[in-house]
Amino acid sequence: MSHSTVHSLYEGTFSVALDKEFKPMDRNGKPEKGALRISIQPFLVKTEQRNFLLDTGLGEFGAGTSVETLRTNMAEHGIFPEDIHDIFLSHLHFDHLGGLANRENGYWELTFPYAKIWLSRRELDKVLEKHVFYDEEKTEFMWFLNAQADFHFYEDHQNKPYPEFEIVTVGGHTEYSVAIFYDDANLHLLMGGDVLPTKGHVNQKFAAKYDFNPKQSIESRNGLAKRAFAEKRIICAYHSSETALFTLSDYQPEAGYSITKYEAR
Repeated sequence: MSHSTVHSLYEGTFSVALDKEFKPMDRNGKPEKGALRISIQPFLVKTEQRNFLLDTGLGEFGAGTSVETLRTNMAEHGIFPEDIHDIFLSHLHFDHLGGLANRENGYWELTFPYAKIWLSRRELDKVLEKHVFYDEEKTEFMWFLNAQADFHFYEDHQNKPYPEFEIVTVGGHTEYSVAIFYDDANLHLLMGGDVLPTKGHVNQKFAAKYDFNPKQSIESRNGLAKRAFAEKRIICAYHSSETALFTLSDYQPEAGYSITKYEAR
């Protein structure tokens, strides 16, 4: 039997205010007044044949951050940027795709030079239609990726890039946000991006102002949690400050789902 593993690549915890500037803070600290505390952690899936990333972190778009943290965390699992075969993006917000490129040599370069980058064509088209993607710096970053990255589109492959992967458009957080399902003989994963970003969101019922369509986010989140419970999936929670990998071990109508931490092996 083939052996595959999933690992959280913790990049850091940040205080994020309305200006969307990511300021590093203690993992268990309190954010600034009026700000949110957000942790960021891409996920590495290792198989005997290929190495996958699920989202790529903030990169150098935080205060004092860089792709070096991501490289260091990958190296702890014996993986280097040249070893990544495929990257799957849940949506195109810069805290999820910022690690795709860097300017360590003074100009934009691909962080993962041999990786196929999978994303929604409809979401990319919508981003490129904008005159400015957040600001001038991120606009330049996005146009560099569009010119140089090896983009592949979920829609062109009927949302099945490989037999092990299923991509489901869930909307909500962005118009074309996707959930990423992975299945092999050893692992059954769900990564819901910012529709299911923390363990606290599993039983959350209120609408979030930061979502493109808050009502759709709630509906999609409920559907994802129900499927994860029924199929005994490991949930990859991209913004969890702790317990980034967990399963849903029980369900009670009044209390909701019980959460059990998953220990990567």
